[in-house]
Amino acid sequence: MEIRNLYFAAAIGLCGSVFGQASAPIGDAVVRAPYDKSEIVITTTSRLAGAIDSLTWAGQEFIDSHDHGRQLQSASNLDAGSRMIGETFNPTEAGSRFDGAGPTSTSRLLHMIAEGNTLQTTSQMAFWLRPGEKSAGNPAKNASKLSNHLLTKRVTIGYRDMPNVLQYDVTFGLPANERHEYAQFEAVTGYMPDIFSGFYSFDRSTGNVKPLSDGPGEQSNPVILATQSGSHAMGVYSPQQPSPGYAQAGYGRWRFGRQKVVKWNCVFRVRDSEGVQPGDYSYRCLVIVGRLDAVVATMVKLQTQD
Repeated sequence: MEIRNLYFAAAIGLCGSVFGQASAPIGDAVVRAPYDKSEIVITTTSRLAGAIDSLTWAGQEFIDSHDHGRQLQSASNLDAGSRMIGETFNPTEAGSRFDGAGPTSTSRLLHMIAEGNTLQTTSQMAFWLRPGEKSAGNPAKNASKLSNHLLTKRVTIGYRDMPNVLQYDVTFGLPANERHEYAQFEAVTGYMPDIFSGFYSFDRSTGNVKPLSDGPGEQSNPVILATQSGSHAMGVYSPQQPSPGYAQAGYGRWRFGRQKVVKWNCVFRVRDSEGVQPGDYSYRCLVIVGRLDAVVATMVKLQTQD
């Protein structure tokens, strides 16, 4: 799969033209496509620097967008030359923790295309923590609010002959002036309303699904979250999983009871004691929407084709 060249061009060529413009893209856009007597509708907002704020189908909102973390979006966590501690060096597409539920994002949207069923953005990601802030008692390692990490995503509603699949291609651009031995790329995550209370695991060896605990944590099999009736569900599958050396990980799930939100993600990892090389790291995730039985059938089809 060759995604890298396309996104290098987007991040360097298209964004290069944006740097010279007087104003950045607005970030408010809607793309849509029909599926099963309804439409899958994706909405982005300037509040989130072009990250996906909403996804609806058949009268149901799938995203619990609240602060600048609970979206359908991408992020990375890196060790910054010391022991890896989550959130302490954490470029995030939608913005920072400080942004809260406010109307603006510390992240910068540099480029956007939204036409028909396709969305493409490039953004300069904010660090989740500002300098001096702490997460679980651990101080931020970054010295600035805005990172030098670029994220380019292209999202297309419909994949091959499957109209309920979002082709979600992302490229993380690691800058040349940083030193990391470990990089964790959350290629895509979805924060969902807690009405999606059913957690399921798709067994890649049999094509069957079985109930899954709410973890928290990762496993090697794709994850599906669904309403109790099965009328609405969302799952994620990637032909690039697992990351080398991480055969038992890749697909995560969480339930946050107090916040009344659930989450899934698709994560890739790179470890190199000589240093993770700067450059572009590209991943494809396939996000599946529909009734639970349709999501399972689509996942079987994807695995057969890939």
